[in-house]
Amino acid sequence: MATKMYPFGTTSDGRSAHLYVISHRSGVMAAMTDLGACLVSLRVPDAHGSLPDIVLGYDGARGYEVNDPALGAVVGRCANRVGNATFKLEDRVYELADTGDGNCLHSGPDVYAHRIWGARKGDNKHSVTFSLFSPDGDQGFPGNLDISVTYSLTESGELSLSYHATPDASTIVNLTNHSYFNLNGHASGSVLDHVLTLVSDEFTDAGPDLVPTGEFLPVADTPLDFRYPRRLGECIDAPFGPIRAAGGYDHNFVLANPGVQRHIARLEGDRSGIAMDVWTDTPGVQLYTANFLDDERGKDGALYGRRGGVCLETQHYPDAINHPEFPQPVYGSDRPFHSTTTFRFSAG
Repeated sequence: MATKMYPFGTTSDGRSAHLYVISHRSGVMAAMTDLGACLVSLRVPDAHGSLPDIVLGYDGARGYEVNDPALGAVVGRCANRVGNATFKLEDRVYELADTGDGNCLHSGPDVYAHRIWGARKGDNKHSVTFSLFSPDGDQGFPGNLDISVTYSLTESGELSLSYHATPDASTIVNLTNHSYFNLNGHASGSVLDHVLTLVSDEFTDAGPDLVPTGEFLPVADTPLDFRYPRRLGECIDAPFGPIRAAGGYDHNFVLANPGVQRHIARLEGDRSGIAMDVWTDTPGVQLYTANFLDDERGKDGALYGRRGGVCLETQHYPDAINHPEFPQPVYGSDRPFHSTTTFRFSAG
């Protein structure tokens, strides 16, 4: 089926939003909006013959123009945290917005998720490409940046997100998607009985403000050890410093072989039988268990509560620009940003 476009309402300031739907013969169907290039809906066959929607979202533009939890949002120019809301690049210091704790989270309040992106059909009939121009000085970052994000369904029904960003000067780029997954269905409540496997031996240690210290710590013998299948709720409230600081899971896991597409995670729904395998080429992935989601009114009348979804945000490490020992998120006219993350679904 070709890409379909539908009206998706208007924002409070009169901007029109649209919904783009792509589908696959297996039943997988994804819907995205040009407001924030957000993933709005993702329907996947379960073990019981149904097609549950497995991502949290809103009914229309009025929800997405606020979207404080960043449901389904493309985050940039620099996702995650920048310590002290400052960084130095080529001997110049840049100041970013302080998001309330002395640091900058997800590039500050003027987020990409609140902007209307350009949209066009992708290179095949099962894809949509969203584009955005971020000018020099936008959010405090240097350089003009042309961004595109393509959502596509592959021949085998996988959902692929491909990010491209071309700057005209040296700048930071760290794009990710902030979808909250609930493999039992978006309105099914807690994900604590979901089972997660992460292909990671280390995580980046962080202080009380969740900004990395620069140290890498082993996951072995800690509540952050997901090298083997583990319930999310098994140790989420453990008396372990990094868990207490985050109020659950909100940690960057180190991934081997950055720049190479490899399998990095498997999430399994406890009631639906849906399994989601994640492939990416990024250096890290942020595991976030919706610790601060609080009675958020979503689509279909759903009320999303704490730990009602789980994010797997493929990314550069948080605050990487201020840690030369980390893989660097610095790109320029001769080094554009490219990254792809793919979600593969099965049921049984």
